[in-house]
Amino acid sequence: MNPTLAMCRAQEARQRTLAADAALANVKGVAMLAAAAWAKEAITAERREQRRVRRDQELPYTPSLLEDRMLSENPDRGFADPGA
Repeated sequence: MNPTLAMCRAQEARQRTLAADAALANVKGVAMLAAAAWAKEAITAERREQRRVRRDQELPYTPSLLEDRMLSENPDRGFADPGA
């Protein structure tokens, strides 16, 4: 399962809040690294979602003649009733 852009941004904000509220330097450092990782994942998620939108906007899939023939009950001869 791929994380969505919204989830990545929410996790990034959460980690930044944890870093801001941390009293210990090592906790702050880990939280900032986690926030940076979520920011990087958000960029990837945004690209993935844009690709999905572009793919959905393309023309619908139409099978080729060979693929259509492979769906036949007699793939070596074509359809039993050619419509004649």
